[in-house]
Amino acid sequence: MKFAATSRAAGAPAAVLASCVLTTLLAGLLSACAGSAAPGENTQELRTLSEQTSFEKRSQIRLQLAVGYYQDRKYDFALDEVKKAIDANPGYADAYGLRALIYIGMGEKTLADDNYRHALRLAPRNPDLANNYGMFLCEQGGRPMEAMTFFESALKNPMYASPVKALVNAGNCSLKMKNADAAERYLLDALRYDPAQPAVNVGLARIYYERRDTTRAGFFINRLMETAKPEMLPADALWLAIRVEHQLGNRSTEATLAAQLRKRFPGSPESAAFERGAFNE
Repeated sequence: MKFAATSRAAGAPAAVLASCVLTTLLAGLLSACAGSAAPGENTQELRTLSEQTSFEKRSQIRLQLAVGYYQDRKYDFALDEVKKAIDANPGYADAYGLRALIYIGMGEKTLADDNYRHALRLAPRNPDLANNYGMFLCEQGGRPMEAMTFFESALKNPMYASPVKALVNAGNCSLKMKNADAAERYLLDALRYDPAQPAVNVGLARIYYERRDTTRAGFFINRLMETAKPEMLPADALWLAIRVEHQLGNRSTEATLAAQLRKRFPGSPESAAFERGAFNE
């Protein structure tokens, strides 16, 4: 079972992902115990589904129930199911990873940190856990430099099925540290994996807009418009697109995007900035 998180901080390029993945940061529910070792087992070999014990299967069922409650934001019920999953299989790293996500939803940062660390002690080679913990450190933990270590750990794992997620998160975290060059490298790498990823296109557009390279910014805004519906974009991405189109003189497109911003985010800082004409702030 893999829980892959992506950055969703307001004002960050990856905010576009809010329309593409669950806002709760859960990207998928895959095969449960392949690659995880039971307590006391030799961790040099990856385990397969056929090697699951009855306790592990029971734990997997409980965790699937917890995921459903988590998606519905029924955190108390989700925590209860996670506890049952851990009782059935104390070495189930993904259960601790999900519990960390639940605690994030509840605003319990210290407990989330503890659970991530325990999960990674149980499964130090799990790239999804490394990516999720890195995102937590960057967005909620206020430790972006430390977060980069975990993104890099995930990216170095040849078994990682979703490197674009860690690349986007690493790019966003680099921007938090005012390192636009590093952010550009990560996001260009992500572009090679998934040219249609909205978070990649809006992130690169932001970098080039802030460098006053409006032509390149416009290129990535155009790609964003081709791959994501304007009515699904968050306020920060819409405002960025409006500013780019304004600089390029595309008044019709600017007006269309502005109508979306007014309609969907009437009280937002981005809408207020548009109304006062603060295109260059």
